[in-house]
This record gives sequence, C-alpha cells and structure tokens, in this order.
Amino acid sequence: MNRHDISATVRFGPSPERARGAIILLHGRGSSGRQIARLADSLTAAGVAFLAPSALHGTWYPHRFLAPLADNEPFLSDALALIEHLVGETLAAGIPTERIGLAGFSQGACLALEYALRHPRRYGFVAGLSGALIGPPDTPRPAVNLFQTPVLLACSADDDHIPADYVDRSAETFAWSGASVTRHILPGSAHTVFPEEIAWINDRLATWQD
Repeated sequence: MNRHDISATVRFGPSPERARGAIILLHGRGSSGRQIARLADSLTAAGVAFLAPSALHGTWYPHRFLAPLADNEPFLSDALALIEHLVGETLAAGIPTERIGLAGFSQGACLALEYALRHPRRYGFVAGLSGALIGPPDTPRPAVNLFQTPVLLACSADDDHIPADYVDRSAETFAWSGASVTRHILPGSAHTVFPEEIAWINDRLATWQD
C-alpha cells in the first residue's frame, strides 16, 4: 500500500482524455498539491491537464535529498510509484510521453528529476525548480537514454537547501543521459520559483501546439 494517497491528487484543466498534454506538479516539503497547483496560474497552458499529488503529511521522504537513498525509504519508492501511476494514467488517456511534463519545487524538484532518470522516456519536459538528483554524489546511476528530453535544473547561487554544486553534478548526469539540459544558477540566496524558470516552462509548452 502506497503511503502517499493518490486520491488526494488535485486535478484541474481538461480531463486527460480531452487534453493536448499533461503536467504533473510536485510540491516541496511541508506543502501540498493544492499549493503547488497555483504555479499553473503563471503558465500558458490552455488545453493542458494538471495533476498535483500530495505527499503524506506534506513530505515525500523524511530526510534531506543528500542523504543515502536507503535512509529515505520506503517513502521515496512510494513517491516514485505514485508518479509512475499518474504517468501511466495520462498515457492510457492517449497523451504521448512527448506531451507529459514533470515540474517540481524543492523536494518535489528532486523527486521529479529522480523519477525521470529512473524512468527514461522522451518527456515533454522535466523542470527541477530548486532541486537536484536524490542521494550523495557517489550514488551509482545507470546508463539511460532520455532521447533529448528538455531538462531544467535551477537554483539560486547561495540556496541554503540546494547546494549549487549538486545542481551542476545533476546537470552533468542528465547531459550524459541524453537530455537537452538547461542549467540556471541565479544570483542571491532565495529558495523560490524564479521568473526565468516559468519562462523556460512556457517556452516548452509553446511547442505543444496542435
């Protein structure tokens, strides 16, 4: 049984069966699907289905993303399984992987990036908003092909939660894995969603026109 309740997923926009694409939004620690859903207000996403799940007690996994993977189990595996369920749901509705976007903030960003690397497909995009891959720097990563999936890795230069060098390492991993990587290290120390990140997502959505 999954510890994260899929029935708590916030769904808005057209149904996947009638949508031209879908975006899965993943919230940060202490937040919820309803809160991350507000991100859609900044997106040019007419005709796009949104799915914003909520983690158990607002936390996808208990420890920092830098901790050994085993320390965040079984919650991490449950979170990844929940995303796979939502991706499967959109695929079953007839949306191709090239029009499925994953976007997360902070802990949700780490989760989106980790999911994409573990489930390699040609996604519409993967946006890690203040996040990096989960695990210590020496975590083994399998050789995969993301087929030029657009991947954004971004954070502020002095973010207390997401060290910029981890973002750099994750960007390198995605580049080796066949993704089309955009890396933004933004000035300051804010742990927030930046206008540059929103613009990047909207640029990707512009390619989804029928």
